[in-house]
Amino acid sequence: MKTVVLLVALSCSAGHVLAQNPVPTPPIQIKLALLAAPEGKMDDATVYGYSDQKELILLRKGTGELICVSDDPSQPGFSVACYHRDLQNFMQRGRELRKQGKKTEEIFALREKEVKSGKLIMPKAPASLFVYSADQKDYNSTTGEIRNGYLRSVIYIPYATEETTGLPLKPQAPGMPWIMHPGTHGAHIMINPK
Repeated sequence: MKTVVLLVALSCSAGHVLAQNPVPTPPIQIKLALLAAPEGKMDDATVYGYSDQKELILLRKGTGELICVSDDPSQPGFSVACYHRDLQNFMQRGRELRKQGKKTEEIFALREKEVKSGKLIMPKAPASLFVYSADQKDYNSTTGEIRNGYLRSVIYIPYATEETTGLPLKPQAPGMPWIMHPGTHGAHIMINPK
């Protein structure tokens, strides 16, 4: 019986440890966040990362149009993103709502309502988002080394539809673009390479 209790306790502890990464140093966080940025956009990107208390903070003020966010150490796996500065209010609102404990569906509905009311402003032109991710086992937060990373692209076009873009509602072939959440504030083109 003691063995079973010990195994259950160890399993719970291991799951908690796996879901929490140590906070890398600011230079490593910047290096990692920029993995999502296209070439030519890295040097002047603004970069946000995490403090030792796991609070989102500005690590580097940039002069370009991209804002990059380092991996959240409180989440399992590895994921960094860079997005056009015109998406900052949208992204910031999502982070605020997540911090309040809202689920994905609630966040979507609340932002839709806020965009329609004019409280939350979406970009007037298409705006890009790039996400670079990897499995936990392929991420070393101490050295900043990543193996088997995957880069996907998203282009936000609020209220775009299948008809206004000519895009299908699901990928027709590997790497082919498709539109997600058509007709809503969160309408965007997904581009997922093989």
